[in-house]
Amino acid sequence: MLNLSFIGAGLVAITVVIHALGTTILVRYLADRFIGADGNWGSRGRHLALILAAVVLVFLHTVEIMVWAGVYQALVPASELASFETAVYFSFVTFTTLGYGDITLSEGYRLLSGIQALNGILLVGWSTALMFAVVQKTWQSQD
Repeated sequence: MLNLSFIGAGLVAITVVIHALGTTILVRYLADRFIGADGNWGSRGRHLALILAAVVLVFLHTVEIMVWAGVYQALVPASELASFETAVYFSFVTFTTLGYGDITLSEGYRLLSGIQALNGILLVGWSTALMFAVVQKTWQSQD
């Protein structure tokens, strides 16, 4: 159990780094591309900026989910997660806290899925806050 706690903590750290780097690059790009010298968004591209932010955030989450799936594939017996596709599906369902329950891990590995769910809540909340900031900035700058 302690080993899985350390593995889970390491995965949380890795996914937070991925999210931090990705969102920093995204915010810098949006600022350079869409915000003028006056600090306001230009009239063109507001919708493009929102779409780009959403797509990049979903991409980041997908990468983070696949990192977890790779660890599941490496650790969990094949009888529980038969393929990488199954591991990715389980990871998506767990990360998003959707929790269909059609795939569950045995007692020895359940702790990881709980840690992943907490990780997903944290990172989805971060993305929600960032999207809110982008939407708010575009609304404040409307002509």
